This record gives sequence, C-alpha cells and structure tokens, in this order.
Amino acid sequence: MGVNAGMTNSFKEEMLKGEHDLISNTIKIALYTTSANIGSSTTAYTSSGEVSGSGYDAAGKELDNKTITQSGNTVYVDFGDVSWTSATLSNVAGALIYNDSVSDKSIAVLDFGILDGISVSSSTFKVKFPSANANDAIIRIS
Repeated sequence: MGVNAGMTNSFKEEMLKGEHDLISNTIKIALYTTSANIGSSTTAYTSSGEVSGSGYDAAGKELDNKTITQSGNTVYVDFGDVSWTSATLSNVAGALIYNDSVSDKSIAVLDFGILDGISVSSSTFKVKFPSANANDAIIRIS
C-alpha cells in the first residue's frame, strides 16, 4: 500500500469525541520510508517502516508553533516547519503526524510524492508545511 496522504479516519472520529487538543497536547511527526504501510486506516504511531539513520531519533520530533485558525467556513491547523540537521537518511517517502499525549494516536499522513523516496547525506532534511490558509493547510475542516 505504501504511504497515502490525508487525515486518518480514527482522528476524525476522535476529534468529534474530544480526544485531541492540538494546541496543548504534544504533537509529533515521524518520518517513513518507501517500505512503510501508512494511510487513512493508520490508528497510531508505529515504528514499522520508520526511517532510521544518523541525525534521526525513532518516533520523530515534536511540532511547535501550533495554531488553529478559522477562515470563513474552514478551520485549519498550522505547524512550524521541522528539520533534522546533519542527517543521513534514505528512501524517505512520507510522514505521520500523531498525538504523543494521547496514546500516540494518528492524526494525518503526509506523502512526499517521490516514488523512490528522498535521501540526504550529512545534510538537513526539512518538512516545510504549506501556507497556513483555508485552502492549503495540511489539516483543515470545512
């Protein structure tokens, strides 16, 4: 199946049940290789298919600069970009955003869109989030 982008189904249900607070909870992002099997049915962080290499720690990094904004009929979440410096990583295909404060429950899957994955050698690997607006934000509800 590979890496398939979008909000996870479990996250949608859990949001309606009030299980996530995207501002006060610790939200993390973990990187995954081309061999990972993550997508809309992923319910929690998994180490299966996760990237390994120098400059990367298992379970990823905490996302900061979290904001929630309403624009018209859309509410969206934005995060600060995240970087792994002096990293040597191979075949990075995507990422999982998950709630470390609530049993590592999944939120969204990112697909970097490179069939063979992205590799870096003793360099910076950066996840740059799109513009914080109602049309482009990674997590948005209309």
